[in-house]
Amino acid sequence: MSLLVVENLGIRYPGQKTAALQQVSLTLAEGELLVALGPSGCGKSTLLGALAGFVPAQQGRVLFRGRPVLAPSAERAVVFQQDALLPWLNVHDNVAFGLKLQGVPEAEQRQRVAETLALVGLADAGARRTWELSGGMRQRVGIARALACGSEVLLMDEPFGALDAFTREQMQQLLLAVWQQSRRSIFLITHDIEEALFLATELVLMSPGPGRIVQRLRPTFSQRYRAGEDVRAIKSDPEFIALRESLLQSLFRQRQAQETVS
Repeated sequence: MSLLVVENLGIRYPGQKTAALQQVSLTLAEGELLVALGPSGCGKSTLLGALAGFVPAQQGRVLFRGRPVLAPSAERAVVFQQDALLPWLNVHDNVAFGLKLQGVPEAEQRQRVAETLALVGLADAGARRTWELSGGMRQRVGIARALACGSEVLLMDEPFGALDAFTREQMQQLLLAVWQQSRRSIFLITHDIEEALFLATELVLMSPGPGRIVQRLRPTFSQRYRAGEDVRAIKSDPEFIALRESLLQSLFRQRQAQETVS
């Protein structure tokens, strides 16, 4: 069943000659991990903002379970690149913050916080201050906060973009484990080709000027990892490398075409 549906979405910001998005259509099904890949300026963040309800559709529409998305909602939680944790609260209270706003009883808050911290590998970190945490641990807290609120969809805005390569790969593996265990649907944007191929059950390649979808793929690498295959074996597989190079060439061609028009 489709959770989020985008139909012919078009968005242009005031004062801009070129639309940020034009005739973008896609579907996020239950249990899917959909990745939007593209360079800066292709409209990825605008698309995520429209799914979250931050950016209104000017043309077309965005639907969640058949209802128009007109404003933010706890059904669709956003995980940002910068973790946006509250520094005056400890880890437990950061994760519980949304639950308190929802009026969830304290006993249930404690249970849900404990469950989600365990899910992201931070079962013993509840009392720690956020400034004591590494970048990867802070992002784990951000993911736990989104999960604890009971959101059906996680919208992830380049969540690992600020991390070093080693930590980034660890977080990719963590995300697949969380996705499998929590059974959430995930929409993630990135400019990292390897990350997109490794994570996605469906991958859409976006191009700027205006932002639009130019290619769709259904990689199987995340399923292979979940079935027990080693991450390094997957990323060194000739099939993975060939797809990575094909996408890279597509991005180069798009950039060259844009520079020619400019």
